[in-house]
Amino acid sequence: MKINRTGSAAWAGDVKAGKGAISTQSGALKAYPYGFGSRFEGLPGTNPEELIAAAHAGCFTMALSLALGEAGYTADQMNTNATVTLEKVSDGYAITSSRLVLSAKIPKIDDATFQSIAAKAKAGCPVSKVLNTQITLEASLV
Repeated sequence: MKINRTGSAAWAGDVKAGKGAISTQSGALKAYPYGFGSRFEGLPGTNPEELIAAAHAGCFTMALSLALGEAGYTADQMNTNATVTLEKVSDGYAITSSRLVLSAKIPKIDDATFQSIAAKAKAGCPVSKVLNTQITLEASLV
C-alpha cells in the first residue's frame, strides 16, 4: 500500500516582510497565512513547527491506539501534546527535539504495560521515523 498526501506553500517577498500561505490536500488549511512574524515573533498565523507538532501528536496517538488494540486494550481517552523546538545552530536553524506529553485513561492496564506500549508507539509512529531529532515521551495514566 502506498499513500501520497500533499501540501503546498506560496510565498511573496523577502523573508522578513514577505507573506506566505500554506494549504493541505484535505482543505483543512486553505491558503492559511504564515510568515516570519508567526514563525519567530509569536504573531498570528501558523508555522511549519506547529504543523509538525500537530502531525507528531496525531500520528503518535493513532499509533498508540493501534498498539493498545493489538495488546487487547482500548483507551477511553488519550490526549497528547507535542512541543517541537526550533533552535539556532551553527549552520542556521534546526528542529532539535519533539517532546510528546500523553495523558491517557485506559481501563485495566498497569503502568509498566502502558509505558512499554507507549514507547513502542513512539518508535513506530511514521512521523517519529521521519524526524531527525531527539524525541521524548512523558506518558501518564489518569
